[in-house]
Amino acid sequence: MRFTVLTLFPDMIRQGLSTSILGRAEERGFISFDIRNIRDYTTERHGHVDDAPYGGGAGMLMQADPILRCYRSATADLPKAPRVIYVTPQGRQFTQADAKMFAAEETLLILCGHYEGVDERALELLGAEPYSIGDYVLTGGELPAMVMVDAISRMVPGVLSNQESGEIESFEGNLLEYPQYTRPEVYEGLRVPPVLLSGDHKKVAQWRREQALLRTRERRPDLFAKVELNKADRKFLQAQAERSADET
Repeated sequence: MRFTVLTLFPDMIRQGLSTSILGRAEERGFISFDIRNIRDYTTERHGHVDDAPYGGGAGMLMQADPILRCYRSATADLPKAPRVIYVTPQGRQFTQADAKMFAAEETLLILCGHYEGVDERALELLGAEPYSIGDYVLTGGELPAMVMVDAISRMVPGVLSNQESGEIESFEGNLLEYPQYTRPEVYEGLRVPPVLLSGDHKKVAQWRREQALLRTRERRPDLFAKVELNKADRKFLQAQAERSADET
C-alpha cells in the first residue's frame, strides 16, 4: 500500500514513520511512503503558500494552487485518482473500522492542513474527505496524519509479524481489549489471574471475553451499547449485576 502525504513539514512525517514496525514494513515492501513538501510547488517568489482569508478574520489560510500543483505531481504516475483524506477537527471521527476500510486502498493520499486551514476550493477540487482523530485542535495535520497511517498500516497484510495482533485487539466488535499479563506470576503482591496459567484455552478465551465486556462497559459505555451480546455474555453480565446487588 502506498501512502502519499502532502505537508509543509515533510521531515516531521518522515521521522515519525521511518522507525519501528512501519519502518520495517516499508523496508520489506508492504507499505511505501511518498512525502511531498507543498512549499516546493508554490509559484510565489518568496515561497509563500498562505494568505489572509477573504472576509477578514484571524490567521492565514493555505492557498489552493500550491496544494493542487503538489497533488498533480504526486499522482501523475498513478493509474487512477487516489482516495484523498483531509485531516481536520471538523471531520468525522476516525475509527478502527475506517482503518480497516482504508487499508484496502492501493494508494491513500493525506493532506495536512496548517495555519487556520485550507482554501475550501482545494478540498472541493481534490474531493477530499474530512477526518478527525478527536475533538481538540492541534497546530497542524501532521500528527493526526501519522496516527491514521499507523492505524491503517497495522491492517495491511504482512505489516505485523503476527497478523492476529491486528485482528484481535481493542475495538474489534466494539470491545476494548482485555487485561494482559506477562512474567513474573507475582509482582509486588499482585498475581496473574489463575485462569491464564491453567492451559485451558477455552476458559482463557471465555475469561478474556468477559473481561473485555466489563472493561468496555466501564470505560466506554457508548461502545458497549453497540456490542452484540450472545447468550453467554448476557448470562455473565446478569450474574455480575446480581453479585453487585448483593454486595450493596
